[in-house]
Amino acid sequence: MQAVKDKLSDMSTMRKAKAEAKAEEKTEKELAKARVEVAKEVRKAKEAEAAMDLHVVKAEQKAQQEMAKIAQDQS
Repeated sequence: MQAVKDKLSDMSTMRKAKAEAKAEEKTEKELAKARVEVAKEVRKAKEAEAAMDLHVVKAEQKAQQEMAKIAQDQS
């Protein structure tokens, strides 16, 4: 009888340990997923910033060209 009780107790302990391990794995996966999402957003922000810098440079060039045209027309 005691052996049956011990076996049931062992099974219960194993079930709890498996549930805890599964919960821990799920938490780790969610954390890893969040890190990947953050990394993607950082990459997108850097790309957008680089594109914006490029647009600023192009706008400056256009402004300089227009200023040069105006200066030539006034001469």
